[in-house]
Amino acid sequence: MGSHSRTYSSPLQRVTFNGLLFDFDGTLGDSTEAVIKHWHSIGKEIGVDPNVILQTSHGRRSIDVLKTLSPEKANWEYIKHMEGLLPKNYGADVVEIPGARDLLDSVVTAEVPWAIVTSGTTPLVTGWLNVLKFPIPEHLVVAEDVKNGKPDPVCYLMGKEKLGLRDGDGQAEVLVLEDSPAGIAAGKAAGCKVLAVVTSHTVEQVLAAKPDWIVKDLRSVKVVRHSEAGVELEILDALRGD
Repeated sequence: MGSHSRTYSSPLQRVTFNGLLFDFDGTLGDSTEAVIKHWHSIGKEIGVDPNVILQTSHGRRSIDVLKTLSPEKANWEYIKHMEGLLPKNYGADVVEIPGARDLLDSVVTAEVPWAIVTSGTTPLVTGWLNVLKFPIPEHLVVAEDVKNGKPDPVCYLMGKEKLGLRDGDGQAEVLVLEDSPAGIAAGKAAGCKVLAVVTSHTVEQVLAAKPDWIVKDLRSVKVVRHSEAGVELEILDALRGD
């Protein structure tokens, strides 16, 4: 997944942000095994090879996947019901990304403004958060909130608005935490800094999306303090190249 000329050994950096926007799948939790089982079941139901679905489904909204493969199922009533079953049927298959729990606990304790911005529906993301016993943020941006999914930046622009951090707010800095190239592109296009974790894609795929920092997982991100100036983070062991 890496290159011989690149190592996760950048010096510690301290950076300050006014708010944090987290993707969920691949960033806070890994539901890969559950999603594979889920799409195999859906594939049988709609008569589509699940391997075809899985080639392009990660980081995309289910409604966008089904618009192409099974247009008659591409409606929110079906999607929300279908995704709501995922945590119920396959809850044992989701695992937390290393460092996610500690980071979220620190964010909540320090009262840092944060939200989750996900390609999943409300029943899906709240279901996973409950299974993992992660805190549920006051603000969510979910699949049914936006006309177009990632890499369209509208989801992250909406996330900034929900935190009260619009583009006109002077020097407001927002950090997006993502794993997928589409999500990284959406965060960058929304005017945010982006920290990427190498969990669901190769480091080369992540590099190509040009995030501001690349780390293995969220163990490399620590909350130092939260003040009127914003939340100060430490970023450890980020990827460096020659």
